Amino acid sequence: MATTGVLDEIIDVARYPLTDSESARRREAVALARAELDESGCTVLREFIRPALIEVLREQGEAIAPHAYYEVERVNAYNIPLDSKLPQRHPGRIVLERGNAFVPRDRIPADALIHRLYTSPEFQRFVADCFGLAELYEFADPLAGLCLNVVAPGMSHPWHFDTNEFTVSMLTRPAESGGVFEYCPNIRSPHAENLDDVRDVLTGSGQRLIRSLDLRPGDLQLFRGRFSLHRVSPVTGGDQRHSAIFAYTDRPGVIGTVERTRQLFGRVLPDHLAAADAVRGDRLLD
Repeated sequence: MATTGVLDEIIDVARYPLTDSESARRREAVALARAELDESGCTVLREFIRPALIEVLREQGEAIAPHAYYEVERVNAYNIPLDSKLPQRHPGRIVLERGNAFVPRDRIPADALIHRLYTSPEFQRFVADCFGLAELYEFADPLAGLCLNVVAPGMSHPWHFDTNEFTVSMLTRPAESGGVFEYCPNIRSPHAENLDDVRDVLTGSGQRLIRSLDLRPGDLQLFRGRFSLHRVSPVTGGDQRHSAIFAYTDRPGVIGTVERTRQLFGRVLPDHLAAADAVRGDRLLD
């Protein structure tokens, strides 16, 4: 089932009938997701993957996790150079340590559950409907299109904003302890950075702005990560935390920049060297 079944065998179609566009239950799921995304920039579709496949999901993630590129780096929440010329109190001057790692798409087997979901037209249409998008495209990037995010004990994915306006992810293996997804709903907008609030969160005085999520393996998370500062808190205990990141965009042909690709994966391919830098749809710092 894990490698040869159809989409209906992977997803709990009784709750999420992706292949039935006329289903009232599908319309209800989409409407709820849109409402929660509008309210807080985040929604979680619980038990999206069939319970019988949760162990397969975990095992497949564990099998590819050793391919992750590890490089502990000093970064800021905007993922811009640390020597960028910014005002003294700008939150971009606050240095964080990024210790999470990524398994790139070209190390994820095509028959893996997360790869089959990522490339499924029915899954893509459902995600697009939840985000209210007319069209949805896979990243053309051969490394960043689909990733497994690995956070080892003692490491974290520090506070940051996403480059893309929407993020799709799924926990495949929880940490023994720690590794909590925390976010600040709509802390900025396309027209305002709201630097004081961002600085409060980064300096530990913005607890009022932070929400946390109890994510479980197989839950599908949809998130507007470009406007909501977020992180995975430090992982403790003996187990790594694994999560799949499904990278989509509302326009075709998107490929990561050389600098960002090398930072995340430790290498670049000819596609990255040939592609021009992405043009943002807003004027935010990053």
